[in-house]
Amino acid sequence: MENNSISTEFSQFLQQEMALSRDDLAVVINNQRQPGDPIPMLLWQYGLISVTQLQRIWDWLDAQIYFQFP
Repeated sequence: MENNSISTEFSQFLQQEMALSRDDLAVVINNQRQPGDPIPMLLWQYGLISVTQLQRIWDWLDAQIYFQFP
């Protein structure tokens, strides 16, 4: 993930599968303390997702990495 942004695919996943709004994502991205802070952890810390959803996000991200680098 780049500085203060997330990939389109990740954003779509979060909006469609986790029912997060663009505003939810913007709040988290704009309030990162350091570039590269893990967005999933920030979503959880802000109370926007549950622990179960956090695990689902990590699983999705792991799958994306696997498909990019088999």
